[in-house]
Amino acid sequence: MALAHTFDPDAGPADRPLRSRWLGRVTYAEAWDLQQRLVSGRDDHLLLLEHPPTYTLGRRGDEANMLVDAASVGAEFHHVDRGGDITFHGPGQLVGYPVLTVPGRRGGGLADTRAYVCAVEQTIIDSLATFGLATGRVPGEPGVWVDHDGPRPRKIAAVGVRLRRARSMHGFALNVDVDLDWFSHMVPCGITDKGVTSLAAEGIDVTMAEVVDEINRQAGVHLAEGRPVERADAVFRRVDADLSPFSRGAGPGDSIRPGRPTRGRDAAPGTSTTTEVAAPDPAAGVPVRLKGRLADAGVEGGLDLAARKPEWMRVKLDTGPEYRRLKKVSRELDLVTVCEEAGCPNIFDCWNEGTATFMLLGERCTRACGFCLVDTRKPLAVDAGEPARVAAAVAELGLKFAVLTMVARDDLDDGGAAIVAETVEAIHRTSPGVGVEVLISDLKGDRDDLATVLASSPEIVNHNIETVARLQRAVRPSASYARSLTLLARSAEAGHTVKSGIVAGMGETFDEVIATMADLAAVGTSIVTIGQYLRPTTNHLPIANWWTPEEFAEWKRIGEDELGLAHVESSPLTRSSHHAGSVADATGAGSPSI
Repeated sequence: MALAHTFDPDAGPADRPLRSRWLGRVTYAEAWDLQQRLVSGRDDHLLLLEHPPTYTLGRRGDEANMLVDAASVGAEFHHVDRGGDITFHGPGQLVGYPVLTVPGRRGGGLADTRAYVCAVEQTIIDSLATFGLATGRVPGEPGVWVDHDGPRPRKIAAVGVRLRRARSMHGFALNVDVDLDWFSHMVPCGITDKGVTSLAAEGIDVTMAEVVDEINRQAGVHLAEGRPVERADAVFRRVDADLSPFSRGAGPGDSIRPGRPTRGRDAAPGTSTTTEVAAPDPAAGVPVRLKGRLADAGVEGGLDLAARKPEWMRVKLDTGPEYRRLKKVSRELDLVTVCEEAGCPNIFDCWNEGTATFMLLGERCTRACGFCLVDTRKPLAVDAGEPARVAAAVAELGLKFAVLTMVARDDLDDGGAAIVAETVEAIHRTSPGVGVEVLISDLKGDRDDLATVLASSPEIVNHNIETVARLQRAVRPSASYARSLTLLARSAEAGHTVKSGIVAGMGETFDEVIATMADLAAVGTSIVTIGQYLRPTTNHLPIANWWTPEEFAEWKRIGEDELGLAHVESSPLTRSSHHAGSVADATGAGSPSI
């Protein structure tokens, strides 16, 4: 479906789409922090996901209803601020978090809460009816029940919500094909005389993807009240596994839902509003598993390897004196720049202006994203002297604004956070008045490691989401869309200026880029960069298409004028750190905050 992306900043909730996102497996802490940021906004969201095994206890629940220590059975335990008692979340269970302004009501009082809970329950009841399962309510017991008016009621979905200033948090947990043994470690919802069931236990053979489709349809009726439901789904996968092996071509190849996306703004199936996707089999050299992940996401073919770049993608070689000076200083101080390592097309432009992006923690990354040229051999030991050398280079070059990026270091306990923080502090100490932007990895989703970086007071916190939800697993299989949004949300919540970037041309549609910008804006991102993908080698993702300068300009207009982003840097040659200093100044983030 075409995405309903038009946004009027003065419009009321009734005029906005419900932005539904299937996010896959997400930790409870990340989903909680993401909700916390979204609930303070104005857009309406429906987050659909699975959790790893987790028990949660409502604010008036009885901890005695947890019968074992959660850690002893391999689960997490969280106290939460919703109503209700103890609940389990885990694989095979669809968790839904509607974060929205309660439709057509005011105040968030008890009557509003009851009406809203009924709307959530009805969404589930009507969804299950389409699969041939009759369900309903048990008086005095929130949730959705099988045999609700019979002799043996069984809960199939728990519901627990909180309204704050008429904005909702928390939601429902629907048992699709969950291992019901997890419920034996607790008294479900504090109810001792009724059982728990699932769609699978009731003999309903249905996939998680099919349930998500139907929940979205019914949410449009009961939660969005007829407004459009704008969907952006990560690719469904059938195996419960750490995705990191995929980044080295070592994981199992599970095939999900092949299909071919439409392209172009509001494009009808089979049409295109931009340069046509070229000839089959430009994927020579692309690893088999990478091809499989692309196919799962609905991307096939791409541009012929021999096809010439369009005129707007050609960069003139210009190794001027400033370029040579910066290169000389980098070599003398044994520093790595992402400009060189990633093959950035703007290297001559930036270096001749005396601007460079320093890459911390070596030149070898523990991940191997499908679009990135950075070395993926086993990383070397951390160099404790690197922060001082980078600070010395910033001083010697006379930079007014420094950009620091990093390789992903999943081999380190803190993901490399300490080195990043030490470098920011060293620059501020040795070059007062110089602003610093950090472009960091997701730090494995760890709150404390992110806090280490934030405590060093960088002027801008940058983390690239890289691509749209549907392509995440193909483009960067060791990361996740939800984790990236959560890192940005946490950074914004801590009061930092937040930035992110999108690489276009890997198989996304025009409207999917808009949906991604909308998500970035919703979590507090101020600055977004969008640039054209350039294929580094034949072993990397094929280029799906060339987006035109006019289309990049339209993304900029929509991001700034319709979605409320402070600045969108969008052009074919834009890269995350291109013009970073001038963008920081333009948004008021360039001056040191210490």
